[in-house]
Amino acid sequence: MTTLALDTPPITSGSRAAPPAERWTNRFADLGAAFFTELNPASLPSPSWGAISPTCAADLGWDADWLRDEATQALQVLSGNALWPGMRPLASVYSGHQFGQWAGQLGDGRALLLGELSTPHGGQEIQLKGAGLTPYSRMGDGRAVLRSTIREFLCSEAMHALGIPTTRALCFTASPQSVRRETMETAAVVTRVAPSFIRFGHFEHFSHHGHAAQLEGLLGFVIQHFYPECADAPQPALALLEAVSRRTARLLAQWQAVGFCHGVMNTDNMSILGLTIDYGPFGFLDAFDPQHICNHSDHQGRYAFARQPSVAFWNLHALAQALMPVAGGDVDALRTALEPYKTEFADAMTQALRDKLGLATARPDDSALADDLLRLLATDRVDYTIAMRALAGFSTASDADNSAVRDHFIDRLGFDAWAARYRLRLQSEGSVDGERAARMNRVNPKFVLRTHLAETAIRQAQAGDFGEVERLLKVLLRPFDEQPEAAPYAALPPDWARQLEVSCSS
Repeated sequence: MTTLALDTPPITSGSRAAPPAERWTNRFADLGAAFFTELNPASLPSPSWGAISPTCAADLGWDADWLRDEATQALQVLSGNALWPGMRPLASVYSGHQFGQWAGQLGDGRALLLGELSTPHGGQEIQLKGAGLTPYSRMGDGRAVLRSTIREFLCSEAMHALGIPTTRALCFTASPQSVRRETMETAAVVTRVAPSFIRFGHFEHFSHHGHAAQLEGLLGFVIQHFYPECADAPQPALALLEAVSRRTARLLAQWQAVGFCHGVMNTDNMSILGLTIDYGPFGFLDAFDPQHICNHSDHQGRYAFARQPSVAFWNLHALAQALMPVAGGDVDALRTALEPYKTEFADAMTQALRDKLGLATARPDDSALADDLLRLLATDRVDYTIAMRALAGFSTASDADNSAVRDHFIDRLGFDAWAARYRLRLQSEGSVDGERAARMNRVNPKFVLRTHLAETAIRQAQAGDFGEVERLLKVLLRPFDEQPEAAPYAALPPDWARQLEVSCSS
């Protein structure tokens, strides 16, 4: 492992060298040795650039050209082969519930936190995923494979472009190093970015083991840095639980509204900041199916699309249990702090659907109107993204046939009955078709990371061509724009896509 020297060359304005050491802090490390193990990344042989997100780089105060410049040594650093001055790599320990069962100690089995970078948008932790064995790797090898790395890289940035809270992905690097999963694959490392990677499972770990001082310290750290409004509450732990419940509820409403399936909503995959974290066997709905299971390892359907909001609530109960020692042991107060999740999710979901339908005002029957449309979509297995985008072209004229939307449904009469109600609802608030269409196109994406699009990019990358990853990223960074040149990326999935399955074996 190489640590790049501070004095070669000196850091000056416009320098192509490594970022100055003073841009790095290590606040998480200040929590104490019980929270992590310090170790260097495992070297990745013969690394090469896969792709870089220009928007994530810009948010960090960098640009893609700067990263690609050999003088910065960014390729080596972000592959785990070197460290910039000021970095202090460590793997974090946590525990959690997996598929509803207590799994005991977990932790960063293949991820290393390099440090926290000072940026124009505040502190951002920089983490390598796929950086080698750690004390928490259990039976794993500490590596990530190219296919899962590409999926996480693309989806992290796609979700951010959709306006959904998420960890980010700065870049990924690839290597010819062999890694065994179901078959032999090649290794890759993705650079993840977030204000914090603290999970529900961190609280569960210290609570389960009776480490009161560490639990108290973690509570204080999270409140001080991310929820300062909770500091002066009579019971800061209860105030934090309520705040996290509300953030999580809003996140789940955004997932459901865009048709996103996480796939593995274990408590160790739940961010204390309400971010989408740990992209494994995720998927966006093609044909609308509330019971869709995107993880073929989820044999019981615990994490089916329609169950995600209730699973998040279950996970919040696990967090509440973990907070009990620092919340005075008051079970009733903890339950009370969880209750806002229900109304927060319901309100956020109703408003999201209202926005997707282009309704400018709130009426009591809006939920029924939206739910009936979703039932039609589910009955006919209509493509969710395409249909919702097409709805922006709906005309309120009495003689309009609206075939551009209607033709997506098998049950034409059912759609006609719903469309009549929708037309009356729009007319009642004086909706102007063009203005409404513009609003709807700002919330109903034309482009999402469909599984077959990712698969095409992966197959080409596995053959040594990363061009499709770059092209797809460029499209996904503008999900609401028409981009007529990218029309194939918004088309119905091909027949072969029905055979695709995604699992946890990344």
